[in-house]
Amino acid sequence: MTAPSAIPGAPAAPPVTLDNCDREPIHIPGAIQSHGLLLAFDAGRRLVYGSANAAQILGSGLPALGEPADDGWAAALPALGEALSAGLRNPDPQLSIQQEVRCGDRPADLLVHRSGDTVVLELELRDRDEPQVSEYALRAHRAIDRLKRQPDVDSLLQTAATAVRELTGFDRVMAYRFLHDGSGEVVAEDRHAALEPFAGRRYPASDIPAQARRLYLVNTLRLIADVNAAPVPVLGVGHRDAPLDMSHCVLRSVSPIHLEYLRNMGVAASMSISIVVEGELWGMIACHHRAPRHVAYAVRMACDVLAQVLAANVQSLLARQRARAAEMAAQLRAQVIEAALHGDELLAALAPLAEPIARAFDAQAVVLAQEGKLVVHGELPHEIAAGLVQSLQRAQLAERDLVVSQAMKQVLPPPMPVTAPWCGLLGLRFDPVQGGWLLMLRKEQIETIHWGGKPDKDYATGPNGPRLTPRGSFDLWKQEVRGISVPWSAFEQNLARQLLDELTRAHSHRLAEMHRARTQLLAMLGHDLRDPLQSIAMAARVLERGGDAAGTDGAAPSARLGQRIQSSSTRMARLISQVLDASRLQADLGLQIRRVPVDLARILDDLLDEAVVAYPGVRLLKDMPEHLPMQADPDRMAQLFGNLLSNARHHGLPGEPVTVRLVDLGERVRFEVLNRAPAIPPEVAADLFSAFKRAAQPNVRNKGGLGLGLHIAQAIAREHGGEIAYAWRDGQVCFGVEIPKSASAE
Repeated sequence: MTAPSAIPGAPAAPPVTLDNCDREPIHIPGAIQSHGLLLAFDAGRRLVYGSANAAQILGSGLPALGEPADDGWAAALPALGEALSAGLRNPDPQLSIQQEVRCGDRPADLLVHRSGDTVVLELELRDRDEPQVSEYALRAHRAIDRLKRQPDVDSLLQTAATAVRELTGFDRVMAYRFLHDGSGEVVAEDRHAALEPFAGRRYPASDIPAQARRLYLVNTLRLIADVNAAPVPVLGVGHRDAPLDMSHCVLRSVSPIHLEYLRNMGVAASMSISIVVEGELWGMIACHHRAPRHVAYAVRMACDVLAQVLAANVQSLLARQRARAAEMAAQLRAQVIEAALHGDELLAALAPLAEPIARAFDAQAVVLAQEGKLVVHGELPHEIAAGLVQSLQRAQLAERDLVVSQAMKQVLPPPMPVTAPWCGLLGLRFDPVQGGWLLMLRKEQIETIHWGGKPDKDYATGPNGPRLTPRGSFDLWKQEVRGISVPWSAFEQNLARQLLDELTRAHSHRLAEMHRARTQLLAMLGHDLRDPLQSIAMAARVLERGGDAAGTDGAAPSARLGQRIQSSSTRMARLISQVLDASRLQADLGLQIRRVPVDLARILDDLLDEAVVAYPGVRLLKDMPEHLPMQADPDRMAQLFGNLLSNARHHGLPGEPVTVRLVDLGERVRFEVLNRAPAIPPEVAADLFSAFKRAAQPNVRNKGGLGLGLHIAQAIAREHGGEIAYAWRDGQVCFGVEIPKSASAE
């Protein structure tokens, strides 16, 4: 080969510094490792690049740079000539040819690939005393079989580390995976007994710069046979305007900064195998040796196949984990939608889901807030939760109505309402006007990281002059991390956005329902108050004119008018009372139950006597004890009984009796009202206890009702620890409720 010619326009390589080490052009080093040679030919078979040791290894017959490989060269080196011809005939940019050849008296591996418009031939020499390749193939097959039986990722990595060490003989083989911040953690290790263990240590992301990570994806296995061997320059002809791209070369030389890194670790030879999952560099298998070590190409390919099987198994395990998480997320979304759309009050409906929400997001606390009301699940103090909601209302949100932070103090405006150990926040604002929030919180992750040496790099004068020198010590260096939580994963953030969309839609739906209910209430109330008000006004005008004529029944006019005013006023009071009760329930204020000792049988008996007097045509059958003492609100229980009786009287078949039962069950009391009537349709039964349903169930026998009776009766039952249930049996509609006799029993 002739002396190299300068490449026109090629800039001098800048010194590597702290600012540019992550941009070092390691794919065009201009040199190869010394245990082989490199030749590159253009489409005219001209030698355009060649390593400086090629003539020494191959002997005579090698063409000069810029000269074509003639028939004489092909005859002297037939294997290289055939490989070159095969490469030139195949235009595939992903061309890859490998074959075993002889180079003098030594076995060698011949590798062919394309780099742009050139065909690159690499000849890698083997050791003379290497075992047969078939032996390695059998070992690799056994290792792959063991990999298939591992149940989890950690077991997979440990099995792979052990198998690679058995195949290659390296002193240390580590399997590590990359974390969310790009750093790598050693998960598994197989090593010589004399070596210090590195398992559990972490290495910073800067140890593998971005351009190195790209090459680990392009070329998944990398061998450095001798850290201290001098690199062999690759010479090029003068007309080539760019250095040779060696991204796919197995002999590519090593960055000086990486060689220093290895020397500082006491490593004389290394090999790395990429673990690529879903197109991303998920982890690596790193091999170290205390002396130079060359691993045959066939053995390296067996390790590469093993790593691909490992990656496929990791991907399968991760896919199963994602599938389980997606299933749980779908169930949670369905529960939230159901509760938000069908619950009487949003916070009360979502409160039972606080535990599933915390579990789905791996959160230690959940906070629900709206209209000044607060529900807290977990160990978070109530006053801190209230302060957090107020602070978030003042905050300027970076992303619509979602807050994501590992250290919430960095996103909250002062004064700071949150104290240790709470750090992580995933907040969903579904009601900006009335402060509607769903918050998931995580505690501080106090983590002691075992770094392989101090993770910071410093300027120093190294063997390559004044520039960046890699970390000079890999002794254990501990760092305690405080003030942040475990980060919220992309899956968790996506689920949070989905829940936010559902809650926002549910809130909009509830606002529309509330507006419709208020409009309906005003319309019904205006209509139903018109008649009693008109009666009162008429009676007042008659009294004003001094009417004194006796009625047909002989009663004085003033007495009849007084009865009319009393009746109309009572009806108005009943309507207004129902509206007020419904308003309190809609506002989640409750009905102000006051338990006192009462005789429930006496209350019911008085109510039945009044019903017989007021409605002589109604037949009442009662089954009840003479006395039934308990603790209850007497007025509210009379209201519950009256509403159920009124419901049976209005909706039962005319002329059929209404049966009333009161049963003492020991710690509880059961009350039932039965009337003969057709079964209630399922679509109506599902909405029996909702407010304002008169339009959906017109009844000519109850024109003056607001559709609130069953709604209020159910609220009274719940305030007393019971629940009204509907059933249809033996041709009768039955409404029954069981109530504890005392608050302690409840």
